Amino acid sequence: MIYNERDVRHEHVIECAKQMMTAARTAPKAKGVDLIEVALVTDEDITTLSETLHKIGENMGRGGLMRDADNIMSAEAIVLIATREEPMMLNCAYCGSATCGERPEGVPCAMNTIDIGIAIGSACATAADLRLDTRVMYSVGYAAGKLGWMPGCKYIIGIPVSASSKNPFFDRKRKV
Repeated sequence: MIYNERDVRHEHVIECAKQMMTAARTAPKAKGVDLIEVALVTDEDITTLSETLHKIGENMGRGGLMRDADNIMSAEAIVLIATREEPMMLNCAYCGSATCGERPEGVPCAMNTIDIGIAIGSACATAADLRLDTRVMYSVGYAAGKLGWMPGCKYIIGIPVSASSKNPFFDRKRKV
């Protein structure tokens, strides 16, 4: 049997995106407490995400968000990585408060933020090892949150994934 790369590319990208999800899950976490949530967006849900992000960009007058909305239509998959908010009670003061008990409502625990960053790095390193094109996009995560796709998560980051001749997520023109 002969397989043409173009015929199996999409299936390969989806399998690689699943490996990215595993990398995010197994990334180190503060105190070993796993507050990370990971999801995979494909097919018509990418269109829904794009349309939502475009509307947000229009409403906010943010051309960069509309550019991202158009740009994710070049993705074959989008990995969403999020964190639930829960203070780690380390009194590290990285959030700006002397103790976790003094942290104002709405100020994220720095350890949760660091954990999501490590998970994103692990997922993107996996993608790079598998020669996939990616870009970390806060805007995509914001739109996913507005859609309610990751309940209980306040901070969501989207990573569009592609396997093409040139990374479609760079050298992008900002929309006016």
